[in-house]
Amino acid sequence: MNKLKKAYCRTFQTVFKLALPFLPYRTPEVVGSVKLLPEIIRREGCENVLIITDRQIMKLGLTRRLEKALTEAGISYSIYDETVANPTTANVAEALELYHKDGCDAIIGFGGGSSMDCAKAVGARAVKPKQSLAKMKGILKVHKKLPLLIAVPTTAGTGSETTLAAVITDAETRHKYAINDFPLIPRYAVLDPKVTLSLPPFVTATTGMDALTHAVEAYIGNSTTRGTRKDALMAVDLIFHNIDTAYTNGSDIDARRNMLHASYYAGCAFTKSYVGYVHAVAHSLGGEYNIPHGFANAVLLPYVLQEYGETIHKKLCKLAVAAGICSKDTPQEQAANAFIDEIKAMKQRFGIANTIPQIQEEDIPKLAHYADKEANPLYPVPVLMDAAELEKFYQMLMEESYDE
Repeated sequence: MNKLKKAYCRTFQTVFKLALPFLPYRTPEVVGSVKLLPEIIRREGCENVLIITDRQIMKLGLTRRLEKALTEAGISYSIYDETVANPTTANVAEALELYHKDGCDAIIGFGGGSSMDCAKAVGARAVKPKQSLAKMKGILKVHKKLPLLIAVPTTAGTGSETTLAAVITDAETRHKYAINDFPLIPRYAVLDPKVTLSLPPFVTATTGMDALTHAVEAYIGNSTTRGTRKDALMAVDLIFHNIDTAYTNGSDIDARRNMLHASYYAGCAFTKSYVGYVHAVAHSLGGEYNIPHGFANAVLLPYVLQEYGETIHKKLCKLAVAAGICSKDTPQEQAANAFIDEIKAMKQRFGIANTIPQIQEEDIPKLAHYADKEANPLYPVPVLMDAAELEKFYQMLMEESYDE
């Protein structure tokens, strides 16, 4: 990256960091069970709920406890279950039409990050009917208070239940972009481990590593606060001590609950301190090839950490201590490498590949351009890279062999 662009990025990030204490961040109120939602909905003065989810969630019957609770409380509800991985503008338009047609006044995003992001975007369009999602792209373009928004994560990974971001894919161009504004933070986050019990092992692994990526990227960035560092360390601790149990014994309620809380803490960390190039590259892959976001993050994480090199050794050392991999006396470089090695070992245990074969050589310049546009100047990464420098990550993901 040239010096002028670097100076612009760092200045932008410094101004944003200085403004952090004055911005209207809030954390959602945490609820322990979906059975408590009818009382909350009544208390908020709402009567008709739109549940936004996907077909797999419906097939697994995960919404039944919520539906039963709403029915018994006399609260009307409608269900939109067409959300796809990497939700599209078409999903948002269809759900919004149902919201208006059935006279809804509250929204529940029930599922993984895709359902919650779709729910946020529907809320934004509901209060700004004349503005397209594309016009809301970027930072602070929503402004208006959303209808009551409740998030029920069924995966322990995205952290979307606590963030101000909704990531949407244009249905026509396949360009993936983020909408970031404070009204998008859900008012309630339901951390109910029972809705995660039927999550398949591989999804448990990739979404758990998604949460790990959030915590790590937030922690190693240049815009941390005491609070976000604390949240990131707690998330890393919980993930390293629970993800294997949740993967091998999905019915372990304590491991499932701990992973949900890890995802929540990681979400709290990165909603203030942001993420980095792992996410920027992963989002471009999700938009172009519909690669699941958690999987893309898991594949990319060790590549990007290695590329940052010694600039993050001190911080990775602290993460390694939180993870229980090293002691405080371990030399920084040794601890940092041990942390990266453990992520690689985790990937191997979970059957997560080191390559993404869908990537086409001719697409790389376009994908790198999208990643550059998303990350710079917003993400306070340890080492700045422009589009040309980001191309190396796509090349790495195409390689057949990877030195473990």
